[in-house]
Amino acid sequence: MIDVNELRKGVTFEIDGNLFKVLDYNHHKPGRGAATIKVKARNMITGANIEKTFNSGERVQDVRLEYHNAQYLYNDGEFYYFMDNENFEQYPIKDDVIDEGINYLKENMEVKITFYDGKAIDIELPNSVDLEVTYAEIAVKGDTATGQNKKVQVETGAEVATPYFIVTGDIIRVDTRTGEYVTRVSQ
Repeated sequence: MIDVNELRKGVTFEIDGNLFKVLDYNHHKPGRGAATIKVKARNMITGANIEKTFNSGERVQDVRLEYHNAQYLYNDGEFYYFMDNENFEQYPIKDDVIDEGINYLKENMEVKITFYDGKAIDIELPNSVDLEVTYAEIAVKGDTATGQNKKVQVETGAEVATPYFIVTGDIIRVDTRTGEYVTRVSQ
């Protein structure tokens, strides 16, 4: 058991048989009375987000998680297959575990898989990934001076808002946490 004061972003805990990962944490200490801890957390099994308020001094069940570094291999339409970098074991994982990461997943990409009781519950992608632009509308002369963005499609099928000077064939860096354009890597 851990004290709720120890909950921070990224910490995983268990309540009523459900596994939660802290997304946001706020400690509030009023002038009088007990402190409260407000937590936004994601259910690691169902994906639902909750907000929960704890009183200072309450305790939650901590969990033991396993982490494996793995390499993305391929998708067969139903499962995404990953290979453990140490023992070469392959893990078939459904798309609901990967969530938004599917938009940035490339073959041979290194990821970190989180396991609980032998089941994959979360995948952590690198902070950024370089993707080739497969479709971009051509910018009209003068459009680039406005500072606005346009939507382009990248090799994984995701759409990314980029500056007007990005064209088809460019390699761009995308932040996998936010889905935002970072920079052009090469033309």
